[in-house]
Amino acid sequence: MANQTKVPFTGTKAQEEKLLKVLKGLKNVEGALMPALQQAQDIYGYLPIEVQEIIADKLDLSLAEVYGVATFYSQFTLTPKGKYKIGVCLGTACYVKGSGEVFEELQKQLGIESGITSDLLYSLDATRCIGCCGLAPVMTINDDVYGKLTKDQIAGILAKYKE
Repeated sequence: MANQTKVPFTGTKAQEEKLLKVLKGLKNVEGALMPALQQAQDIYGYLPIEVQEIIADKLDLSLAEVYGVATFYSQFTLTPKGKYKIGVCLGTACYVKGSGEVFEELQKQLGIESGITSDLLYSLDATRCIGCCGLAPVMTINDDVYGKLTKDQIAGILAKYKE
């Protein structure tokens, strides 16, 4: 089984220009770091070190401060996500109903432990309660929710998302 795939930064000039415009508007705003990180993640889909460096430079902050905030809050991600974002609930209700086996089957079929597949199609994350305990075990793929899962259903579900 492969480890998390390393994805090189592929930001575009258009994305950078959009970010620089956002940062210019936030330059002298108190507490600008959170909205800067939120908008940067909206632009790029995640917060690679290259983007954090731009934010630090343009807001006159240390890279350590930017990184510290980006890693403290769970809303931010430092790694890209796939076109299809898969989350498997490993909270108590789901886990006792077999979500661990579902997660292991996804790892096997996708060839990753967590993170993103090399084709950038799927990303896999363990999550905690998503509020569907009555459907345990539960998995989400983007906005789709799958409940009462067994590991035998995974291949059929993934087939719906093949390109």
